[in-house]
Amino acid sequence: MRSARHIEIKSGLLAALLVLATAMQAFPKTPAVVNVDILIVGGTIVTMNDKREVIENGAIAVTNGKIDLIGTRPIVTSKVRAKRTIDATGKVVIPGLINTHTHVPMSLFRGIADDMDLQEWLTKFIFPAEAKNVDEAFVRAGTRLGLAEMIKGGTTTYCDMYYFEDAIADETKKAGMRGVLGETVIDFPAPDNKTWADGIAYTERFIKKWQNDPLITPAIAPHAPYTVSQEHLLEARAVSDKLKAPLVIHLAEANTETEFIQQKHAGQRPIGFVEKIEFFNGRTIAAHAIQTNDAEIELLKKHNVGVAHNPQSNMKLAAGTAPVAAMLAKGVNVGLGTDGAASNNDLSMWEEMDTAAKLHKLAASDPKAMPAETVFAMATIGGAKALHMGDKVGSIEVGKFADIAIVDLDSLHQTPMYNVYSHLVYATKASDVRTVIIHGRVVMLDRRLLTLNESVIKRDANTYRQKIINSLKN
Repeated sequence: MRSARHIEIKSGLLAALLVLATAMQAFPKTPAVVNVDILIVGGTIVTMNDKREVIENGAIAVTNGKIDLIGTRPIVTSKVRAKRTIDATGKVVIPGLINTHTHVPMSLFRGIADDMDLQEWLTKFIFPAEAKNVDEAFVRAGTRLGLAEMIKGGTTTYCDMYYFEDAIADETKKAGMRGVLGETVIDFPAPDNKTWADGIAYTERFIKKWQNDPLITPAIAPHAPYTVSQEHLLEARAVSDKLKAPLVIHLAEANTETEFIQQKHAGQRPIGFVEKIEFFNGRTIAAHAIQTNDAEIELLKKHNVGVAHNPQSNMKLAAGTAPVAAMLAKGVNVGLGTDGAASNNDLSMWEEMDTAAKLHKLAASDPKAMPAETVFAMATIGGAKALHMGDKVGSIEVGKFADIAIVDLDSLHQTPMYNVYSHLVYATKASDVRTVIIHGRVVMLDRRLLTLNESVIKRDANTYRQKIINSLKN
């Protein structure tokens, strides 16, 4: 039998242990160090989140293609251990830029026809050149050229409309880039499909093949209301609805389009016409939207249509100026696009930002119109929302895909710096982009492409030059 003294000692020991345990709980535990794939340290992080937070001497941790942690450098580095660390000291870390409209293989048509109106440009040069030159090999070579140019300029996501889109998806995936890729369907023989039925069948196979890919979002892209019949526009929408794929279209691009639709459809304008036939769905992306009045802006908002604004291409073709400020004021999601290099003639989103800011000041006769921060938003989170991807990309936020560009601030044309948004929109060039990460993969490091061979790409592109010249002479 235990003595009363033994029981007393044991009870006292238990009480002491209980007090010690309670005291230990009062002290914060040392946080466990988390292993991450990439740690970006230093630099100024321009998050483009809802609060528009800018973090000086920041850090970003990336794991499995997504952003795990964001904050100041001391706090983040104390919590993680990285397989790879990238020093961004003295640089700006931004969300990857989003090009909401282009025709990437048309990089091979850069400069073949300039200084003419849209219909002459299309009918006398572009359509004939495509008919005589575009095949899968052409598309692959042009895509690689365009991808390399975009990555070197900090673009991480692009929205495309062209032919042989399955080959474009393949090259985009190999390069590690993100794309919303629309197979173009049109009411006359195209380079890849000679009939509408063939085009629809190809598009359905293409969408089913690439759906659920982490980088590729396949889409259907009826060319425009003036090149696709009402019946076929609705068939394209039906494919979009059935397969839950984006629906991409050129819309309200020029006076000639408006006049054509008015003559054919009892005075209706392009946006009103496609709305009346119930073409729009919640996945529509409309390129240009220049010929847009206040009532039509309301229709775009009502149907959550994302708009791709292409200021340089529209200026070069004298197509007009889209009422972007009014669209933004009404809550329409508007992104920036370069259009194809055949009508721009480059794929630099930095030039589009600079042009957009100045064009709309001139159009409004108001230097306060379209401030730099607004324009930078259009190139990032606004573009993501226009592509219906705002929950995935467009800003540096925990849980989003790690699509990030690191931009140098040390060039002569950037010295000195007072305001980061002003610098990014009015001073920065594509050549200032140093490093690009897409889906947590480094695709360019210190200006060196890691997934594409720049020398081979330029060699292959130049082999097409004489062939294209000869084809336009015949």
